[in-house]
Amino acid sequence: MTELTSNPITNWRDYYEMCKPRVVMLMILTSLVGMFLAVPGMVPLDVLIFGNVGIALVASSGAVVNHFIDRKIDIKMKRTHNRPLPQGRVSSAQTIIFAIAIGILGMAILLFWVNPLCAWLTLGSFIGYAFIYTGYLKHATPQNIVIGGLSGAMPPLLGWSAVTGTIEPEALILVLIFFAWTPPHFWALAIHRKDEYAKSGVPMLPVTHGEQVTKVHIIFYAGTLLVVSSMPYFFGMSGIFFLASAMLLGAGFLFYSWLLMLKPGPTTAMDTFRYSIVYLAILFVALVIDHYLF
Repeated sequence: MTELTSNPITNWRDYYEMCKPRVVMLMILTSLVGMFLAVPGMVPLDVLIFGNVGIALVASSGAVVNHFIDRKIDIKMKRTHNRPLPQGRVSSAQTIIFAIAIGILGMAILLFWVNPLCAWLTLGSFIGYAFIYTGYLKHATPQNIVIGGLSGAMPPLLGWSAVTGTIEPEALILVLIFFAWTPPHFWALAIHRKDEYAKSGVPMLPVTHGEQVTKVHIIFYAGTLLVVSSMPYFFGMSGIFFLASAMLLGAGFLFYSWLLMLKPGPTTAMDTFRYSIVYLAILFVALVIDHYLF
């Protein structure tokens, strides 16, 4: 499909939209938690600022690359057809230049004002999401979001390594929580948007194996997440406050998953998707509260 160019007006909102700000903000929240959990006291202010700005810029660059690669299928989906690239408000050349510019800026900040380990881990996450997942896995297998989910689960480790310059088991537990959360989160949305994914040719699990199989997978991962989210307590990273929060939040996720399986309504899939976002945000905030107050 030929890219539209009928609208020559481009403004900052189009570039901002291509950065997927809500997704990046959730990533930065988990990066912040990784930073706070890495130290007993306050995170050094320079690392707190430069680390998260650098990570956010590189993550935003990955989001822009995602927009560029998906521009031809985005026009076919109701959820994405009005994005800047499919509508011609931003050209392919402008998109590439913007992605390169903010990506290089983010890497420079991490290399020169944070530490090289954090920078290279962030670059690896960028490559995993922008090219391995978006460019290949998304169109190659219905397990795309499981295999490619590791790159999206990296922010807690990025935040941790920004502070310590190391990779430690506690940080990997945070990554594991994010990793286990990703499939049920995206598959709930995929059920709601199944017809659009089928039209676009993306082999999401509800399209290739049906909704029922997908719902079983969602329950399995929600149960796995309930177990994995208890690990910070059993590995001495947190106390009873976090464990109680994790169990309560996990029970809520399982409730939505079973509801989606047994009594689905027109909005149940999206309700599950929205709850998953609230779940992750509150879970990671509970970790910080437990770390400093209990």
